[in-house]
Amino acid sequence: MSERATREETVNVVWSGNWVAERLGVALEGGDELRDLLGLALRRNPKRAHLLVSNVLGKHVPQLPSVVHGAGYELGESVRALLGPQEARRAVVIGYAETATGLGHAVADGLRDAPYLHSTRRPVAGVAPAGGFEESHSHATSHLLLPEDRDLLAGGGPSSTLVLVDDEFSTGNTVLNTVRALHALHPRERYVIVALVDMRSPADRDRLTAFAAEIGARVDLVTRAAGTVALPDGVLERGQALVAEQEVRAPASAPPSVPVPAPVTRVALDWPDGVPDGGRHGFTPDHRAALEAALPAMAERIAAVLDEGVPGWDPGSGRSDDRGQGEGEGSDRGPIPAGDHDQGQGRGRQGRGRHGQGRGRAPRRVLVLGFEELMYAPLRLGTALEDVLGADAEVRYSTTTRSPVLAVDDPGYAIRTRLVFPAHDAPADGPGDRYAYNVAGAGFDAVVAVVDSTADTPALHAPDGLLARLAEHTGQVLLAVVPSYTPTPVQEPAVLPEPLRGPDFSSYAPDEVGWLLQDLSDTELEAPTEEREEAIQSGGAHYAESLPVEYQPSPAYQALFTAALETSAARIARAVGTVTETVLAERGPRPVLVSLARAGTPVGVLMRRWARHRHGLDLPHYAISIVRGRGIDATALRWLAAHHDPADVVFVDGWTGKGAITRELAAAIEEFEASGGPAGFDPEIAVLADPGGCVRTYGTREDFLIPSACLNSTVSGLISRTVLRADLVGPDDFHGGKFYRELAASDVSNHFLDTVAARFDDVAAEVDDATKELLAADRAPTWEGWAAVERISEEYGIHDVNLVKPGVGETTRVLLRRVPWKILARRGAGPDLEHIRLLAGQRGVPVEEVDDLPYSCVGLIHPRFTRGATGADGKAVAGGSPAADGGEAVRGA
Repeated sequence: MSERATREETVNVVWSGNWVAERLGVALEGGDELRDLLGLALRRNPKRAHLLVSNVLGKHVPQLPSVVHGAGYELGESVRALLGPQEARRAVVIGYAETATGLGHAVADGLRDAPYLHSTRRPVAGVAPAGGFEESHSHATSHLLLPEDRDLLAGGGPSSTLVLVDDEFSTGNTVLNTVRALHALHPRERYVIVALVDMRSPADRDRLTAFAAEIGARVDLVTRAAGTVALPDGVLERGQALVAEQEVRAPASAPPSVPVPAPVTRVALDWPDGVPDGGRHGFTPDHRAALEAALPAMAERIAAVLDEGVPGWDPGSGRSDDRGQGEGEGSDRGPIPAGDHDQGQGRGRQGRGRHGQGRGRAPRRVLVLGFEELMYAPLRLGTALEDVLGADAEVRYSTTTRSPVLAVDDPGYAIRTRLVFPAHDAPADGPGDRYAYNVAGAGFDAVVAVVDSTADTPALHAPDGLLARLAEHTGQVLLAVVPSYTPTPVQEPAVLPEPLRGPDFSSYAPDEVGWLLQDLSDTELEAPTEEREEAIQSGGAHYAESLPVEYQPSPAYQALFTAALETSAARIARAVGTVTETVLAERGPRPVLVSLARAGTPVGVLMRRWARHRHGLDLPHYAISIVRGRGIDATALRWLAAHHDPADVVFVDGWTGKGAITRELAAAIEEFEASGGPAGFDPEIAVLADPGGCVRTYGTREDFLIPSACLNSTVSGLISRTVLRADLVGPDDFHGGKFYRELAASDVSNHFLDTVAARFDDVAAEVDDATKELLAADRAPTWEGWAAVERISEEYGIHDVNLVKPGVGETTRVLLRRVPWKILARRGAGPDLEHIRLLAGQRGVPVEEVDDLPYSCVGLIHPRFTRGATGADGKAVAGGSPAADGGEAVRGA
């Protein structure tokens, strides 16, 4: 890359990490280059308060486009040298959303002939995911892989190399998750991991080495710099307190720099036909060549609009004749992007502009601002604009982001200002704030905002939208829209699988339920509870990739189940009748019951029996898989849409805890429709009990013992929890499940159903009264359960709501399937908790009685679990809190 200037400018004398380092004692340990590459900031995050802010990534800190692209290109050249030219041509490069999408693309450029794909958090209509993985430490975790060519991930076969690119390594968990998922789909002999900086601890480095040996593959690392972050004791708590203190002092968003907002001008780029806007669906060497040829003309069009200038605006000074003082270069009130001198006179690219020296009214400081995952297209427009404008202008590049970071206006802090605006691309996870950092107060005479056409929405142009916020801080705003690439829609499979039914699959009668699952009964999936817990919490595996060993109840526990069933049968029957009558009144006359396997399935069967007993209705009933963090079974939804009207489908579950599955289902249905799936499914869930206040269709909001929660498969038709693993479940398969035929002697599934159904007539009058009262009541969800879980998570030093399981049913699951830490029981809860106390005693788990608990009990999963921390038998550590011993909770399942 001899023709491209890749030299970073001299960094300010004050390191942009001093402010955090002085207050928290955080230190970067490694080579001298680390401080040039990285600054520090703070964020509100329960797992890690500090944030490493790159000076060459072009995300948070505006930098020369040539420097940003050059940093990635040089890493790509290093990979090419490592592999050799022949192997480099067979490699496939994958970048991580959202931060490393542009970096990964630049690495692919440096490899020259490699195709590129980046993960995405935006589902796209008509494109089925070819894979995905979790990023356990991120604020937004789920990554999708959406290649138009589904053979792209296979690349050149097992002997080809997969190159994974991220901006930094902190623990290596994301890389482990990715390689594990992709190796299961397309095993390879070699992987290359690329990052700007490697900040892993020695233990994390050893873990990656062990993982490579485990899968039998070579794993190489290519980084620009390496080191570690030294964190003193208590840094997380002190960091959170510091963030809270600063947020009280600082405004949420930078105030306007100019009294009158700048005009917004749309620029017609004439983007080349057939060239994708980025690597979301794949980017080939042919695409690269076409884009390179078109870049100069597109930059000329941008420059022509910049040439028109703004009447009355003095380019480069940050002030206007009739607007008053703006934030000019060298102002001590706003951020000076990393790489500028003390006087703010940053040295731009010294090329020859098409106008030579003195190009008239062209702005002297221009920011090209990308948009979240859309990093590469604006970056390359920025490099081309550097060539066109030459020495007459200083071009900078950065992008907007989802990540909330604290802004502190201090030269020793990496994030000086922030602009806050609403999301403008209808994201799958719903509306929310987005951010642009170090733009306000930086003295930019013009900002070129680059978005894709999907994000060119009314929200972008709204009075509080991104364009309006930019217009408050510059003399000219240009909008350049890159057309969102639309892949060829994937054809639906000609034949969908059929539901499984008893007695071949489950002990339920064939008309009671059709299981929209595939039979994995002959596959070894079980692992010891402690081994699963450690893998899940370390980020090495997702909970749906394996099964816990089925709990076999002791005679004392079985006797408790029998007694509980006898005493609660009428209460359960009353709740079954109430929720069924509510569904018939509001979703009738002939709803299709679809229970969430497996806790919802006994409830779905009981609702079907009630409808037949009281009204002579023979309602269809199916069981479907939903997995937290992975969504609902899309193939099963397509099957339902092919056989029933989606508007008739009523999703059924046993109970609500904090409401995580309620939210998961809503997001999954939205994602399914956005990806081109049939529309019309109502994501509302009908449940037997709603102690968390999470739904509006329920039988009761009391938190009482539902005996079907006491056992696993032996009360659920002998069916396992559902399984979703890439090597077992293809894109057109149902999720998996096992039928434990060998447990038939212990099966009480039909005994449970028959005992409850026998009380239907006894409770009929009470059901009529309760239904009438519910239909007239305000049943809007209160989400008080979620609030309680957040409070408990903080009070007990866990800092992860996924490790707090509220309610009798969820607490029982913790004791049966996970590694429990302790149980919180509402004082005076009574007989509903006898089985909880018995299980807790068997596993050595303390039960702590508390007041002011909205649930009967809450189960706390052991935070930061390792088998060494609890002993081989998995019994809980007595006393202490995770915060007390320096533990830092990680994402559980």
